[in-house]
Amino acid sequence: MARFLIFMVLHSLLLFFISGGSAATFTLTNNCEYTVWPGSLSGAGTVELETTGFALQTGESRSLNAPAKWSGRFWGRTLCSTNSTTGKFTCGTGDCGSGTVECSGFGAAVPATLAEFTLDGSGGMDFYDVSLVDGYNVPMLVVPQGATSPGGNCTATGCLVDLNGVCPSVLKVVLASANGGSESVACKSACDAFGSPQYCCSGAYGNPSTCKPSSYSQFFKNACPRAYSYAYDDASSTFTCYNANYLITFCPSTASEKSAGDDPKAAAALPLINSTMAFLSGDEVSSGDASLSVPRAALLSVSLAVLAASSLLSRPY
Repeated sequence: MARFLIFMVLHSLLLFFISGGSAATFTLTNNCEYTVWPGSLSGAGTVELETTGFALQTGESRSLNAPAKWSGRFWGRTLCSTNSTTGKFTCGTGDCGSGTVECSGFGAAVPATLAEFTLDGSGGMDFYDVSLVDGYNVPMLVVPQGATSPGGNCTATGCLVDLNGVCPSVLKVVLASANGGSESVACKSACDAFGSPQYCCSGAYGNPSTCKPSSYSQFFKNACPRAYSYAYDDASSTFTCYNANYLITFCPSTASEKSAGDDPKAAAALPLINSTMAFLSGDEVSSGDASLSVPRAALLSVSLAVLAASSLLSRPY
């Protein structure tokens, strides 16, 4: 029995070193002017992190350690509160349905901006992305830090622009505001809004040759070139690092953007934001989908937003 236990310990250690034994630290920072409640969900076969949900006040950060081979996702919940009668915790966007601050194995309700990770995957690389495939609710920036080996496409990604106010009307999620009015708090995906196979990349559209970007997904892609905009947007939206830690910032500002410089050897040529966004003299986006109508003022607002973010990123530090 003793020999068997020794063998198992040595075998586990051998596997640990063969696989690289790497782990990552995720540091989540809230630069929004409001509280964000980050949630996390581990992938199948990987353990949950030390916490699966917590509050971050403006300016606060919290670090979480993930074991080797971990996979999962993070997102930000907003407009959260606890019902004084039932004690149930719910959120206006990104709610995980657990009824508590901890998500405890429940995922985000759409729409939500997602940061997705697979650590120590194929070739020992970490794979990561920021996805708008399930819609958008809060700006997010992911910056890899301290990678121990060269190679990979190890660079920042995310969606830095606040799209809630300029979201196409058919995709907007509108909730009552504290002053008695209403406000746009999230932006649905076309799949969530319409449920058709062509937008959900399902059925006859369940492969990259038949499922193409729509004008709705292009709305997201134009503002956030490196973020996933639809299911088969892999080529410009998946990034890789060796043994890195990751800074995840909600509502990124100069404090987090200054460290988001690109690796000159990185494969992705797309910028974090599109500083050349344009709008037509009419009310519709230039695209093949005539059903997508975005007010000129909204497109101008997006243009101004990305230009402002671009100027922040280009400042010397």
